[in-house]
Amino acid sequence: MKLSVVIVNYNVTFFLEQCLRSVYKALNGIEGEVFVVDNHSVDNSVRMVREKFPQAKLIANSENTGFSKANNQALALATGEYVLLLNPDTIVEEATFSTCIAFMDAHPEAGACGVRLIDGKGNYLPESKRGLPTPEVAFYKIFGLSSLFPRSKRFGKYHLGYLSKDETNEIEVLSGAFMFMRSSALNKAGFLDEAFFMYGEDIDLSYRIRQAGYSIYYHPETRIIHYRGESTKKSSLNYVFIFYQAMVIFAKKHFSPGRAKLFSLLINMAVWLRAGLSFAKRILSRIALPLADAALFFGGMAFLKDYWAHKSGIYYPYSFLWVAIPLYTCAWLLGIWFQGAYEKPYKWSNAIKGVFYGTVLILLVYAMLPESLRYSRFLTLVGAAWAGLAAVGLRLSFNLAAYRSLLPDRNERRRVLIVGELHEAGRIKDMLLRSGQKHAFIGLVFPHEQDAYAAEFVGSLSRIKELVEVFAVDEVIFCGNDLSSGQIMDRMAEIDIPSLEYKIAPPESLFIIGSNSIQTDSDYFVIGLNSILKPENRRKKRAFDIVFSLVVLVLFPLTLLISNPLKVFGNAIQCLRGKLSWVGYASRNNVHGLPKIKHGVLTPLDAFSFPVHEIEIIEQADILYAKDYRLSSDIGIVFRALGKIGRKIQAGN
Repeated sequence: MKLSVVIVNYNVTFFLEQCLRSVYKALNGIEGEVFVVDNHSVDNSVRMVREKFPQAKLIANSENTGFSKANNQALALATGEYVLLLNPDTIVEEATFSTCIAFMDAHPEAGACGVRLIDGKGNYLPESKRGLPTPEVAFYKIFGLSSLFPRSKRFGKYHLGYLSKDETNEIEVLSGAFMFMRSSALNKAGFLDEAFFMYGEDIDLSYRIRQAGYSIYYHPETRIIHYRGESTKKSSLNYVFIFYQAMVIFAKKHFSPGRAKLFSLLINMAVWLRAGLSFAKRILSRIALPLADAALFFGGMAFLKDYWAHKSGIYYPYSFLWVAIPLYTCAWLLGIWFQGAYEKPYKWSNAIKGVFYGTVLILLVYAMLPESLRYSRFLTLVGAAWAGLAAVGLRLSFNLAAYRSLLPDRNERRRVLIVGELHEAGRIKDMLLRSGQKHAFIGLVFPHEQDAYAAEFVGSLSRIKELVEVFAVDEVIFCGNDLSSGQIMDRMAEIDIPSLEYKIAPPESLFIIGSNSIQTDSDYFVIGLNSILKPENRRKKRAFDIVFSLVVLVLFPLTLLISNPLKVFGNAIQCLRGKLSWVGYASRNNVHGLPKIKHGVLTPLDAFSFPVHEIEIIEQADILYAKDYRLSSDIGIVFRALGKIGRKIQAGN
């Protein structure tokens, strides 16, 4: 056996499928084996591997054992001369394995090698080559000197920025996303240290391979795409603590007590610095726009009050300034939030709708107040007009500051090129058209160099960069069935437009993979299954749960007419707390990887007047519910199945 490939997976089934497709293409002509170790995923990864890649050697763990232990499970069974530890959020070129094998065969002193890593936009990733994080190197990285002087031999040691990214060089640390190792070197150095649950194990293993007398090389003659993320968001506080704790474990294991103590001190400084900055940035990013809205609304209303008093001679009590105006401001903020105008891209159209609904709420409450508390309907309406103008102006300013288009719907009405043969590209185009998303333009590109193509195509692959510029394209989708991984990476490098999004559509699949990070919402999407993912639908669904729960609780005596009234009361409390939803999926297995929602008291099947037991119908009902979600869907299901709201259900995610 020449090569054993080990992939540890945790809840990234779409990425895993794409990865495995590329792995088996790269194994063509090579005697190899592929291990997939699943760490108790809940997204049907195990089922997908069994159905689509039965030749893979699957190890399905009953718990999340951690990255190191899961890899070691497969390493104990691997029989290859070489072993590759590969992340599931990667795509390898067709020649990647043969290139690495040839290099290692020619360099018997090499214990391991890494390759050029690029992200989902084709950008080079500096972690392709790294140095050992000594206290000195850690200090330079923590305090930003490595970023200020990336090519310095002193300050740029963490990512070895002084070494050319285009030349083969000896390095100290491999990226855990792709660790191509000689089995004899691995056996001598030992398997991964299971003290590292996640992160740091690549540094530790690289260090031990070098300690065993072998060299480690960076070999950029082949590339892989790495979507940069495992099971923790790299911008999160959780990632900061887990990563730096791994560094402390490494220091205590390999450094002298004095150096380890210094390293731990630096690490703790880094943790609190990063945690503080991350927390402050997160809070500021969330409250900046609402605070600006509130200040403008309150200030504008206060000015209008004084101006109107000066003109008309009608003066208002302090309660108008310190009670009524703050309540008006809250109503407008609530309306704006409900319409999703605090989410990027900031849409002034949603802000106007939010102010309108907030004004309707104000007028409804106004009509029910006693005469002594009705200050001025005229000021309310003028204030609403000011709030609308202020909200629009703010969003245009924020979008402009972020170098976004002033047009609010530009990011929704995307311009797309699909590169592939007519059958596959046409299939993807048809799914995009049926997905409910807005597209200003969808063009097909012939996946070959020659210019002889059918009328359905706007051009050929040889002119892809020109086509992107001429049609002002936002997104390029490559059909994985019609282009090799190498061709896709070549075109990404050729186009080289930072703002352009790239995605890859695997054959016979209903999902597309793209973006830079595995953790962002745009990384992958299931065609047609994104309606319930929309933030406004999430809010509407949650609002319905709250409102209907309150109605049930207020009218509780009437629920005695419904079977199991105490359970009705309990379900209402659970829905109000957010532990349940009044409507959820019929199947808890989530076979198609649908967006996660709370378990429901009722399901889409409760809309039927007859019982349904066929698995295919149950799954299809869930897909349609997720794909075409509307607030009216939940309302209709609840009122058709009102007698079942006392159903016993277990809360959960």
